[in-house]
Amino acid sequence: MVDLHVIEEFLNTVDERTFSRHGESHVAGEHLTSPGALSEWLAARDLPTAGAEPQPADLAATVALRTALREVLLGELDATTALTDYQLRLVPDPTRGLRIAARSGRPWLDAIVETVAQSAARGEWQRVKLCAAPDCHWAFYDTSRSGRGRWCSMDVCGNRHKTRTYRERHRRTG
Repeated sequence: MVDLHVIEEFLNTVDERTFSRHGESHVAGEHLTSPGALSEWLAARDLPTAGAEPQPADLAATVALRTALREVLLGELDATTALTDYQLRLVPDPTRGLRIAARSGRPWLDAIVETVAQSAARGEWQRVKLCAAPDCHWAFYDTSRSGRGRWCSMDVCGNRHKTRTYRERHRRTG
C-alpha cells in the first residue's frame, strides 16, 4: 500500500491551474504524456510495475483512473462507478489478518485503488479534496481541525477568493 501523499501526487499529475499570481500566469499541463513518463513517475514513487515497461493501454488506464477519482472528488461521479473496473476483495496478509486487494493486472493501479479503499474505510479519504477554486482544482489533504478546508492554500486560492468576494461586496454597496 502507498500513502495518501502519493495519491495526492497521482491526482496532481494533471495540473488544471490557470490563474495568475504576481503577474505570472500558471500554465496548466499533463505530466503523464507517454508510457515513458508514466514509467518514470512510477519509479520515482517506488510503485510496482511487474517488471514490464508500461504500454499505451496502461497509460490510458492510468489516466482514466485518475480522471475518475478527480471526478469523484468534484462530486461529478459516484465512487462506485469510478471503481467499477477494480473489483476489491479481502485476502490474507502476512500478519495473519486480512487486507483489501485489487486485481486489475496493473500493480501500480492496484496499489492506488487499495490505498483509496483502505483510506475510505478508515475515514481518511474524505479529507482528500480538490481545491474549490475553479481555476485551480489542485488535490490536497485537508489537515484542518474540522475537515472542512476548501482551498489547497489559504495564501493563494483562499486569499484570491476572499479578496474577490470582498471587492464584489464593496462594488455592490458602493
